[in-house]
Amino acid sequence: MSGEAGPRRLLLVTGMSGAGKSTAVRTLEDLGWEVVDNLPLMLLDRFLDAPVAPGAESGDRPLAVVIDSRTRGFDPQRIVARLARLREHGDDVGLLFLECQGAELVRRFSETRRRHPLALDRPAEDGIAQERELLGPLRRAADHLIDTTDSSANTLQQELRSRFAIHDTGATLAIMSFGFARGVPRNADLVLDMRFLRNPHWDQTLRPMTGLDAPVADYVAEDPAYPQAIERIEGLLELLLPRYAAEGKSYVTVAFGCTGGKHRSVHVAETIAARLRARGFSPTIVHRDLART
Repeated sequence: MSGEAGPRRLLLVTGMSGAGKSTAVRTLEDLGWEVVDNLPLMLLDRFLDAPVAPGAESGDRPLAVVIDSRTRGFDPQRIVARLARLREHGDDVGLLFLECQGAELVRRFSETRRRHPLALDRPAEDGIAQERELLGPLRRAADHLIDTTDSSANTLQQELRSRFAIHDTGATLAIMSFGFARGVPRNADLVLDMRFLRNPHWDQTLRPMTGLDAPVADYVAEDPAYPQAIERIEGLLELLLPRYAAEGKSYVTVAFGCTGGKHRSVHVAETIAARLRARGFSPTIVHRDLART
């Protein structure tokens, strides 16, 4: 970007229709980004090169430009080439791609009774397949790939806030619990299976409770393997997290799984998060499946 305001932080936001771009727009705006939605590509270069007016508050704000298959003049290869040129000039440029599996996209379009923008008179599946092929170059070039197949709007907001907060606080750590019965989180960097621990599900008194309740926590912690497992997990994360940060990885998700995502994984996630917090880390906690049980 060559205006008088000098280099600015730019994020190009794209992805599958129905994958969460509207949520991304609202979240980035809440974070203080200047967001431009569905800008015609013929105006993109002119917009990026335009200097910020003297004294304008937006001069210090990062800029997010949202484009998708509906954008006039949409050309993925040209977009990728343009971003490469911006990076060559020293600009802080990122490409966020929001992914989602086809079956879930079909469900979302059916649930909202919306038509797919590329299949207004055909089944949504046709538009999804066409769009996935069209967006292939952008997906492959993405710096940030977020799969929202299993994510609620709230979960996506939390991830976007962690990745794109304006004030850089270093590597952002998320500790997640989940149930294998509902699938492994697609955005997890490390997945640890807690199904070797005693299962409170088989205790009729504990079954209605969750890993946030003291009786469940005590039951899980009584497993003979528990103390050593927790110590080793904490030690592993203490070793790995600084190395991730040193390699420039700005967002790390550690996911703990059990069968249903209600008891063991929830308790272990809370325990590990507390231990890491005492070590100087600042993890956020997400219990993916707790509300579904």
